[in-house]
Amino acid sequence: MTKILILGGAGYTGKSLARHLLEQSSAEIVLAGRTLEKVQALADQLNAGHPGGRATAVRVDAADAAAMKTALAGVDLMLVAAPLTTAPFETVIRCALETGVDYLDVQIGQKKLALLQSLAGEIEKKGLCFVTEAGFHPGLPAAMVRYAAAQLDSIESAVIAGYLNMGGSKLPYTEAVDELMEVFKDFQSQVFKNGKWTKVGSFDMRKFDFGGDIGERGCYSMFFEELRAMPEMYPSLKEVGFYLSETHWLLDWVLSMAVMVGLKLFPKSGLRPLGKLYWWAMFNLPKPPHRLELQVQASGLRDGKPVRVRASVAHMDGYELTAIPVVAYLLQYLDGSARKPGLWMMSHLAEPVRLMQDMERMGVKVGRDSNPAA
Repeated sequence: MTKILILGGAGYTGKSLARHLLEQSSAEIVLAGRTLEKVQALADQLNAGHPGGRATAVRVDAADAAAMKTALAGVDLMLVAAPLTTAPFETVIRCALETGVDYLDVQIGQKKLALLQSLAGEIEKKGLCFVTEAGFHPGLPAAMVRYAAAQLDSIESAVIAGYLNMGGSKLPYTEAVDELMEVFKDFQSQVFKNGKWTKVGSFDMRKFDFGGDIGERGCYSMFFEELRAMPEMYPSLKEVGFYLSETHWLLDWVLSMAVMVGLKLFPKSGLRPLGKLYWWAMFNLPKPPHRLELQVQASGLRDGKPVRVRASVAHMDGYELTAIPVVAYLLQYLDGSARKPGLWMMSHLAEPVRLMQDMERMGVKVGRDSNPAA
């Protein structure tokens, strides 16, 4: 039986990962956190609702390499759900590598990715499977491009847009939000247009019609590293990019810009106050519809004829929409079909059609549509 340790097991994402893994697999779950009482209480709660007593708890300080290695004894896979601000990524990554444990993280971070890339040869040599930047963004954009490509004989264009409107929710500020603010420091917005990537630092705007109650929205470009490989995977692609929808003018064009500038000027002291301001605005300014949705609109050829493909994933809860894609991928990992030695992006390793089917089964609203191009 596979044993999976979830670092940050008592956090919002960690709780969702544990619950879905117990519901969808036979894996044993070890909840790891800095406060034993919290992870033990969650393990007891999960065991009360799921047969087999497969959830256990352990106290782990991620900064303590010796303690990390002890906790990883007998573990097959470590899921890092703790924010990079509290889980020192170099210690965590090296502990997994040195103990021979597979690894998956749900964080985004250039320094973390650079370290993993520098260790890619050693990871593959040891026969380990390391998966990074899993979740829904990053995690799903490139997977949705691959899903659209699976519906076509050749794909020429794939534009992904995100509508992230969490208005009306009452989630508290946590250290995970500090990590979100870190993204603003290294914000990138490249897209692939006319067969080449735009320059670093460039910025693109476009209208995107989500349909339904969202309708047409102005969107601005945002780059995810997982998209870089798409033109190589699909040489017929002439356009690919991710765009984030506007939700409220003050949030999108005043506060976002203020946060970017503020973090440039005060990278440490400004992180928490700017984060709290932005977090408040995300939940209080945008008007309905309130939900998170990713949508890909692609075009290409099928049987020699132009076809347009549209696919979407949506959920009301951002933590669920992070955990469910990860567990959907892990079902493929657990049966061996998506466990391969080396360093991978989740969106490159998961089989996309099955990924979408399993996410839908676990509660994500999935839309699919294809029509002849006009």
